[in-house]
Amino acid sequence: MKWIAGLIGLCLSINALAFSATLTHQYGTLTINKKPLKVVSVGQVDHDDILSFGVKPIAIRDWYGNQPYGVWPWAQPALGDAQPVLLDPRIIDYEAIAALKPDLIIGVSAALDEKEYQKLNAIAPTLAGPTDYEKWTIPWDVRHLMIGKALGFEDLATQHISSLQQKLQTVKDQHPEFKGKTAAVAFYYNKQPGAYASKDLRSQFLMSLGFIIPEEIDQIAGDAFYASFSEERLDILNNDIVVWLGSEEAIESASTAIFRQRMPFYKNHKEYFTGDLVGGAFSFFSYLSIQYLIEEMVPELAKVAAH
Repeated sequence: MKWIAGLIGLCLSINALAFSATLTHQYGTLTINKKPLKVVSVGQVDHDDILSFGVKPIAIRDWYGNQPYGVWPWAQPALGDAQPVLLDPRIIDYEAIAALKPDLIIGVSAALDEKEYQKLNAIAPTLAGPTDYEKWTIPWDVRHLMIGKALGFEDLATQHISSLQQKLQTVKDQHPEFKGKTAAVAFYYNKQPGAYASKDLRSQFLMSLGFIIPEEIDQIAGDAFYASFSEERLDILNNDIVVWLGSEEAIESASTAIFRQRMPFYKNHKEYFTGDLVGGAFSFFSYLSIQYLIEEMVPELAKVAAH
């Protein structure tokens, strides 16, 4: 009877592997004829999506934040006790990736150029980003569905997307005070303030809650996903709420107090500071991190809006 049990197990394993998926990406078409078992993630945030399907990458390209194996708290339960190779965030380490002999390389959020894609695809079948979006502006649901389909979880990806979209709509309905209010996602970088345009995923999260990103920010940004300006123009941030990417201490130390402290958004306590963890979830903007944002960020936005 043991051989029968073994045969059943073998059949189940074969069925798990037997699937076919064809995906179009910016550099061509990828056809996968068996479920990948050894997956490498080279996109900055793709490992969040991979982990959400119960797949544990054998290697993850780190982004930032000094998190264990590059995995932030909202995704660590899905990682469990796995110990993926942590790849250099600054470069694509082709030699390290090749040594792992992956079945599939996922780089949807990596903003790969064609040369990088060709080098990776020579190592293993590689999934680049979609054709219809600029770098760094791929919507979370588009990325999630692409990665889910590549891993053999298209139906689950569709369920994830539908469930989270409904959850976001429920949150929006629960907070009518957000509707029509202007908001800016602001930052300091290289001692210069700025704000993200409406095409940026962080701004789109606020828009999904009912907030409006001012047109002036988009006009200054032009074709970019963010706008930088001088401290003398901090009045651009005079909105119903300013969401600062980072801690209050970091913003205080980065800015010249005389400019920020004369602004209405400062005087009227219309600022929210994400801190490191919420800021990370905001920047990852994945299926997993958005749920973290709903729990941690939305209540704080409501407090600021109530002022």
